[in-house]
Amino acid sequence: MRMVSPTSKAMHYSHFMTINAAKILNHLSRTQSKRTNMPLRGGEEEEEDEEFEGGGIPKKSQNGLRTWGLRGHFNSIVVFLVAVCFILVVSLTNKNGGWYVAPAAAVKDSIAEKCDLFTGRWVYEEKAYPLYSEKGCRFMSDQSACEKFGRVNLKHQNWRWQPNECNLPRFNATKLLEKLRGRRLVFVGDSLNRNQWISMVCLLDASIAEDDHKTMETNGSLMSFKIKDYNASIDFYWAPLLVESNSDDPVHHRIPDRIVRAESIQKHARHWSDADILVFNSYLWWRRDQMKVLWGSFDDEDGIYKEIEGLRGYELALQTWSEWLEFHVDHQRTQLFFMSMSPTHFWGDEWGIGSDQNCYNETEPISRYGHRGRDSDSTMMQVVEETIQGLKHRGVSVQMLNITQLSEYRKDGHPSIFRKQWEPLTDEQLKNPSSYADCIHWCLPGVPDVWNEILYAYILFR
Repeated sequence: MRMVSPTSKAMHYSHFMTINAAKILNHLSRTQSKRTNMPLRGGEEEEEDEEFEGGGIPKKSQNGLRTWGLRGHFNSIVVFLVAVCFILVVSLTNKNGGWYVAPAAAVKDSIAEKCDLFTGRWVYEEKAYPLYSEKGCRFMSDQSACEKFGRVNLKHQNWRWQPNECNLPRFNATKLLEKLRGRRLVFVGDSLNRNQWISMVCLLDASIAEDDHKTMETNGSLMSFKIKDYNASIDFYWAPLLVESNSDDPVHHRIPDRIVRAESIQKHARHWSDADILVFNSYLWWRRDQMKVLWGSFDDEDGIYKEIEGLRGYELALQTWSEWLEFHVDHQRTQLFFMSMSPTHFWGDEWGIGSDQNCYNETEPISRYGHRGRDSDSTMMQVVEETIQGLKHRGVSVQMLNITQLSEYRKDGHPSIFRKQWEPLTDEQLKNPSSYADCIHWCLPGVPDVWNEILYAYILFR
């Protein structure tokens, strides 16, 4: 269901009624004050009110009782509550009796009150969404360009996220760019964080008409989208495990024998230590039973290697990450965020189809409220939460953006087979498309746009 802004006529009517309601409250206050002999304005008696325009309020109360004490106070309270209720009603009701939500002030207030943006539902919004077009984004990735690679059903682009308790502010590229003027926003993590970064680039790209006013630069693991008019940079840095590893090459990183230096992060961190806003993620690359950890350098023959539990390796890496944030980030200047795990949709039995099926051919979200897939490891996210809580006790604020549950519903949002295939497909794969479906990443426009709408709300309003 769409929340539609009121027409100017309705707004004028509501404004008129609110003014009259304020006058009524003022009149009733004065009348009640006279009835109880309570002086106003520092002890001076108010003059009698003039008749209100169209209000039907008499100039003078002819039969007022001059009551003292408890009865007078009770009457004052009753009159005040009635008037307040009247003001609320008229300021929320338009001339035709319909309700509307004031989009700017009301949304800002709800964000300021720390409304839960992560619990809600998906609403189909064909006219207002998507926020940009795939073809219109010059910097679209072939990993996310589902329409380009043959996807015909594009309904996945038209869903917006509706929190239960408030409205999610609609993304405004100009406002965000003003906030980013002279600043640097950096996404640090794996390919899902790159997915979100590309979404952010496309959201901003759509608002800047002149191509020569924006550039894309790549330097190893660092990719930078720069907007000249704002002297702003929106970057992505490839660090899938956050700490140093043998998978740090942004192109050639599919290594079966994965090794991490769990106590080493400086190699990466020096590239984003001056950022004004940092958005981290790291999850899927840790999803294995065992992880080989190196104490020492990759160039050191005397380095110590040890196979440890994957979860324990994750804890060590996050400890190194948190210590770096504690000692190397300007806590007064830098906003810090951590994205929770992005869910996968590899097992169709989770939503009522065969267990040998997956996101291939899915075109609708999961409707069951609270759905949670088996690949979403809450234990790992608990490690993140505990790490962030520990930072908070040490004076470092990191906001975790819990996009997991809202993304769990979106089995329809993955590229599936509609993306660039980096390796030639075999005959067996061609016969069974679900065997090579990508149910990890997300089509764009799509789900990561909502992640960025939430990030936008936190950057601007919290």
